[in-house]
Amino acid sequence: MSNEISYTTEEIAKLLKISKLKVYDLLKKGELPSYRVGKQMRVDANDLEAYKRRAKGTASVESPFAVKIEAPVSQSQGNRSIVITGQDISLDILAKHIERNIAGIRPLRAYVGSLDSLIAMYRGESHIVSTHLLDGDTGEYNVPYIRKLLIGTSYIVVNLLSRQAGLYVQKGNPLQIKGWDDLKRPGLLIVNREKGSGARVLLDEQLRLHGINARQIEGYFNEESNHLAVAGKVASGEADVGIGIEKAAAIVGTVDFVPLIKERYDLVLLQDAENQHWIEALLRILRSDEFQNELRSIQGYDLSLTGQILFKN
Repeated sequence: MSNEISYTTEEIAKLLKISKLKVYDLLKKGELPSYRVGKQMRVDANDLEAYKRRAKGTASVESPFAVKIEAPVSQSQGNRSIVITGQDISLDILAKHIERNIAGIRPLRAYVGSLDSLIAMYRGESHIVSTHLLDGDTGEYNVPYIRKLLIGTSYIVVNLLSRQAGLYVQKGNPLQIKGWDDLKRPGLLIVNREKGSGARVLLDEQLRLHGINARQIEGYFNEESNHLAVAGKVASGEADVGIGIEKAAAIVGTVDFVPLIKERYDLVLLQDAENQHWIEALLRILRSDEFQNELRSIQGYDLSLTGQILFKN
C-alpha cells in the first residue's frame, strides 16, 4: 500500500470489523501508530497492515479483533483499562483524576454520543457512560432510556453535573429567536447534531412536543459532531440557529445563547464484583473538593447534585 493512504478511526473500525472504542484502545496502547490531522486521528495504511500481520502472528482460537471488557489484572501485570464515553470536557478532567487516584486503573476516552455510549455499554465495550437524554413525555433525563437499553444489567446512575441547553443564535440575535416554536419559521436555516447525540434527542423531542415536522426545517439534515462545531457554524453565518450547551457559546464567543432547559448530565456505571473497588473510589472522586473545584472553574456547570446516586438497578 502507498504511504500516502491513511484511514480515520471510523474507517479502521469498519475495515477490522471492530468498534470505534476498540480502535481508540489500540491507539492509546500504541499498538496502532497514529497522528492527528485537525481534530481527527489518522492511521497510515502501512501501519495498519503491520498491525494486522502482528495480530495474525499471535492469533489463537479467539479472534484478535474481538471486542470485550478486559479482566482485572494485578498491578504487577499492568493496569486495567476502563473506557469512558462522552464528549464533555468534564470527562477528560474525571479521567485525569481517576488516573491519579485509583491504582491499577488506566482510563481511556471515547468521544461518543449518549445513545451510542449506552449501546456500547450494553455490548460490553464501555465501563463509564455519560448521557444527557431527555424523555419528552415525562420530562425525565436519562433513566427512561437507560432502563430500556440496559435490560438484564446491574448498574447505578450517578450525577456528574447539570448544565444549560438551548439554541445558538447569531450575535445580537437579529432574528429574535426565543424558543422552540420559532424553529417552525419558514426560511430559518438550522445546523443539527448527529443521530445518537443528546442534543439531537433533545431537539427531536422538542419538535415532537411542539408539533413541528423536522423535514420542513431547512438544514435539519446538516449535521455536526460536537457543540463547538454547531456554535461555529452559527457564528460564521452558515446557519441561523443550532442546538447545544451554553459552555460552547462561551468558548466560541462570537455567538449568543438562548437557554431553554437545564439538562442533567449523568454517569452510568456497571455494577459487578470486578468493578466495585474502582466504583467506590470513583464516587469519592466525584464528591471530592479537589474534583468539584476544578469543575467550578468552568463556566456553565451546576454541581448541586454531583456525586449523588440517582438510580440503581
